[in-house]
Amino acid sequence: MKKVMKTILAFIIVLIVVLGLFLVKTDVPLDELEQKYASSSSKFVRMEGMNVHYRIEGKGRPLVLLHGTGSSLHTWDGWVQALSDTFRIIRLDLPAFGLTGPHPNHDYRIATYVKLLHSLLNELEVGKMALAGNSLGGFIAWRYAIQYPDQVDRLILLDASGYPNNDPPPLVFRLAQTPVLNKLLSKISLRALVEKSLHEVYGDDSKVTELLIDRYYELSLRPGNREAFVARANTKMADHFDHLEQLRIPVLLMWGERDLWTPVKYLDRFAQKLAGNVAIEIYPDLGHVPMEEAPARTAADASAFLLTQAISLQTIE
Repeated sequence: MKKVMKTILAFIIVLIVVLGLFLVKTDVPLDELEQKYASSSSKFVRMEGMNVHYRIEGKGRPLVLLHGTGSSLHTWDGWVQALSDTFRIIRLDLPAFGLTGPHPNHDYRIATYVKLLHSLLNELEVGKMALAGNSLGGFIAWRYAIQYPDQVDRLILLDASGYPNNDPPPLVFRLAQTPVLNKLLSKISLRALVEKSLHEVYGDDSKVTELLIDRYYELSLRPGNREAFVARANTKMADHFDHLEQLRIPVLLMWGERDLWTPVKYLDRFAQKLAGNVAIEIYPDLGHVPMEEAPARTAADASAFLLTQAISLQTIE
């Protein structure tokens, strides 16, 4: 029986590989992507062997925004539109994603992201700031706030990752972590897989437009991004969750109740660990990327939190 199962599994893998050969997709030239996805606000700075893509928009107190895995700084477009009259917004394409592309050393540890972010903010002479991050960006944000407590005065975590768990990862991560298949994934780019992932992270399927799918799909074809996604998905993340207790700044937890990637149960676990004041916003109709799915509503809540002098502690039972 075991021999039969092994034979079937081998046949399936061969079949997938053969089919994959017909789905091989070449990279899209970087200059082509820059023409479409860079803007008049876009700038590039050479750091750690990469041309890091970032934008600075608006005026007021600094607000730094960090996107999640597979995304780009474009995920914050709605927040920039809503908040740029009040805040000086700094956002970037994290290494492995968007126009920044892969890290030359294939180093996607959280500590490496924190180091690069710190170097960029020093380069831009950003002092005390508010920091917000979604998913992977949330993980980087809370680790940054712990490491540089004198630089961050408010922290917003949107469906943040970083809490250790044994939940099965989303399909795209499972593929990236499966031998043989992950090699194939770095050479092909199935638009259907991108579309499936977006339907998973959005609470309302009707908001997943062709234009949105195109943006995520085309930026995944930036030279090196597919290999970088596989490398990041296979990077072991150190457990620093207990360090959250060191934070002494106000924190806003924003979560979509329909989040399938980091379910709302993790909000409770973050809140229980945080030692500072905690404000909470849960959105029953939203998914994993609430700032992208409902930008005006979530930006208004973020602004209220950032502009309030003091907040009350909300206890989670």
